[in-house]
Amino acid sequence: MRNQIFHISKRRIQQVLFFLLPVCLLASGGSRSWAQNWVDHRAFGPFVCRADFSLRGHEKVFGDLADIQRDLYQRLGIPPGQEQIEIYLFRGRSAYNRYLQQWYPDVPSRRALFIKNNGPGKILVYLSDELDTDLRHECTHALLHASLPMVPLWLDEGLAEYYEVPPAQRILQNPHRSATVWSYRLWQRQTMEELETKQQLVEMGRNEYRHAWAWVHFMLHGPPAARQELANFLTDIREGTPPGNLSSRITTAVPDPDRAIVAHFRTFWK
Repeated sequence: MRNQIFHISKRRIQQVLFFLLPVCLLASGGSRSWAQNWVDHRAFGPFVCRADFSLRGHEKVFGDLADIQRDLYQRLGIPPGQEQIEIYLFRGRSAYNRYLQQWYPDVPSRRALFIKNNGPGKILVYLSDELDTDLRHECTHALLHASLPMVPLWLDEGLAEYYEVPPAQRILQNPHRSATVWSYRLWQRQTMEELETKQQLVEMGRNEYRHAWAWVHFMLHGPPAARQELANFLTDIREGTPPGNLSSRITTAVPDPDRAIVAHFRTFWK
């Protein structure tokens, strides 16, 4: 038995599930046995993508995925991982469900999954109107876990929420924007300390995802000291140095961060 982490795309289920599955369910064999069904194949950056439909017309999202890797490095100092990330795309839900039933029968069927074993990460997703968003979200998880031995749950999801929209929309046009602005104007928020208590995805509801995104936005676009401390925190994780709690580190770097984030969202969009 090995630990496998399944990130189930949050729009499909408001939780992350941790399973113990038999080793025989590892998906490398699944790719080989399914080979006759793959119609298109693309390799770009760390990603190898196989699809049972033509990927013509979907090239833009591949550029977005490369941008996520570049941005993680430039903003937060997270270097590219040394492992290949496999993406499996299915034309429809029925083929996707057949694949899951064959190789991951105990996993709930949702529109997108990130699966991480001791080896390379795998992303499974089927074609829908949200395909590009699903890919950016799940590939953010994959890129983080390819470079870092662990990422706190709330931060993992907050970064995926941030990067799931196209690059031009990340600062001002994330779907969380409006609700976040209003909740912070009304002083309705979750502290980073509260988010740090969430250890399983069953504890992450809609509000937790939104506030996780809000703290990531604050650290990336608020006080420069906050972004630097986030980068330092992730560097410590990568290098094996006990990182402590990010909330404590941010409090040291930014005076009264709970008030600072409220001011950020009260003034960022006037």
